[in-house]
Amino acid sequence: MTATGPRTGDPGPGIPTDALPLPLRPPANRVDPRAIWWWRLSAVPVPLVLLGGQVVAWFLLPAVPWHGVLIATVVLTVLWLLVGTLVVPGLRYRLHRWEVTEDAVYTRSGWLVREWRIAPIPRVQTVDTEHGPLQQALRLATVTVTTASARGPVRIAGLDADAAAELARRLTETTGRHSGDAT
Repeated sequence: MTATGPRTGDPGPGIPTDALPLPLRPPANRVDPRAIWWWRLSAVPVPLVLLGGQVVAWFLLPAVPWHGVLIATVVLTVLWLLVGTLVVPGLRYRLHRWEVTEDAVYTRSGWLVREWRIAPIPRVQTVDTEHGPLQQALRLATVTVTTASARGPVRIAGLDADAAAELARRLTETTGRHSGDAT
């Protein structure tokens, strides 16, 4: 099928409409609210280890002029811990979106750098679910949709574990109905 011209909203004569990219639009679904706790708990280990090292350094090092630098690094680490656990997870929850239609998998993620991804269903090669230890404790999962894209897989993190299993089943079923070559 070819388009009939610019007045109809079509791309123009001779341009096949089935070759047009899918529209970039905000995905409809949020991740599970428990993802906020997952992101909070995931943000704790690195700054906590740094803080522990800084406290040990405070007691082991003699009182030298660079204790001021140590105090500054402790303050910055505490700020990193507070922002990483109290501010960032809420932002991520508000910004992360996903949706699966008969045509594509849509995702939007990122709070500093926004990333919008659309994976056309005929291009889907595999669908995987992942449950890390912390995710298992919170009954969450990540669905990874691998395509023939050089950009890498599309990941939907922070889904309810049962919803993720159902999504993987539905995606597998939907991709099986398409005759695309997934390359």
